[in-house]
Amino acid sequence: MMQQAVLMKAEEAQDILQNAVDRMQDLGAEFSDARSQTVRVTGISSMNGDIRQLVQKSTGGVCLRAWAGGRWGYGTATSFDREAVMRAAEQAVRNASGERKSDMQLEPATVREHRRADVRIHPDSVDLSDKIATVQDLDRAQAIDDRIINRIGSYSEEIKTNALVNSAGSDLSWEEVRTLCRAMSVAADGQRMERYYDGPDSTLGFEVVRDADLEELGRVTAREAIETLKADRAPSGNLTVISDPMVSGLLAHEAMGHASEGDEITKKRSFLTGAVGRKVASDIITMYDNGTVRGAHGSVPFDDEGTPSSCTTIIDHGVYRGYMHSLETASQLGVKPTGNGRAENYGKRVWVRMTNTYFGPGEWDRDEIIADTKDGILCDKMVNGMEDPVGGCFEAKCLRGFLIRNGEIVKPLQSFTLTGKSVDILSSADALSKEVVLDGGMCGKGIEDWVRVSSGGPYMRARMIVGGGQ
Repeated sequence: MMQQAVLMKAEEAQDILQNAVDRMQDLGAEFSDARSQTVRVTGISSMNGDIRQLVQKSTGGVCLRAWAGGRWGYGTATSFDREAVMRAAEQAVRNASGERKSDMQLEPATVREHRRADVRIHPDSVDLSDKIATVQDLDRAQAIDDRIINRIGSYSEEIKTNALVNSAGSDLSWEEVRTLCRAMSVAADGQRMERYYDGPDSTLGFEVVRDADLEELGRVTAREAIETLKADRAPSGNLTVISDPMVSGLLAHEAMGHASEGDEITKKRSFLTGAVGRKVASDIITMYDNGTVRGAHGSVPFDDEGTPSSCTTIIDHGVYRGYMHSLETASQLGVKPTGNGRAENYGKRVWVRMTNTYFGPGEWDRDEIIADTKDGILCDKMVNGMEDPVGGCFEAKCLRGFLIRNGEIVKPLQSFTLTGKSVDILSSADALSKEVVLDGGMCGKGIEDWVRVSSGGPYMRARMIVGGGQ
């Protein structure tokens, strides 16, 4: 009986969305869509043995969009009440009215599919006490030395349930599950303070936690924080740098990814405008935005316009190949949408956004690259990065690194910055590891619009400008 009730509720929701789309078409929309969404979030953290955060919240609503005369009109309803949704649909059409900007027609795919999240252990099936125990175990495992002055264990999950109907005949529903846990240790010796962090993130379920060795994760995180207390200042200058997968991914995301978003291209705000077919990197460099990577933090079955997710080749053996697109930017440039029309939630507008953005693998082992490097720096994790889609420059802050002399790691290095023009950096790349790792996080665009993404790549050897340590 319960299953039947849920099914009837889902069918009723789809019916409301279809009625809203029909209403927008009757009022003159050339294309329209209606998307409902619920988002449930759990966040837990423990510091030094005490639970510091325990948050569970849920939001939901409906986004109505009408396309007419070359512009979008939006309307939102904060409930699933039929009358409220219809009023929002009418508002969307009014918001799209005005002087005609263009006769451009959108070309959405027609998709009819209903998909559950591909998880082994759904977070809903796990008791809250088990999730609290996860952060406490991570916290406790870091207590290996008196020099660890702060121990943090954290766990978060996000469960999104989406349904979408559009005037092209699409009828979709899908679920997204994201699970993340982290250990972070802060070490101090009376003169200096350093930190280190690690932990898995995924679009898989609670199996991410169950399959992890939380004890080992906590111990290693604490040990690496203590080890970094011995680090020296990094040298400065134009140096040979081996970026780890996290820093390689930051280069892919910040330097090339944002500049490859279709709306930056159509507005001519990207240094890659008109770059298709141009050489922008060494022959060993291939780069993708791929929303179909199983388990990766930025993967989505469909974007928020109902376009199936896909793999876009951005750079192919050094040659620039293409951009990421929403329905609008694809139509503007006469290409197919790539599944990159994403919104933070039902109440925010759709932008062209990345999913999982990364460089492809090479032919080296990590240790072979180090052994082949006479003088250089090996990066280990990132703190933050900045994009410059107009000028094509790159800036990143690394958590720490290691000095390489004559093919050997000789000492750890404190946090330092990396800068340079992205094309120059990628053109200088001469070695990539076989190993490719993706790291999950959040990406902002517009006025504080955030979506889940991941970035990554192999260990990459290239020339970059290093700003010496703290």
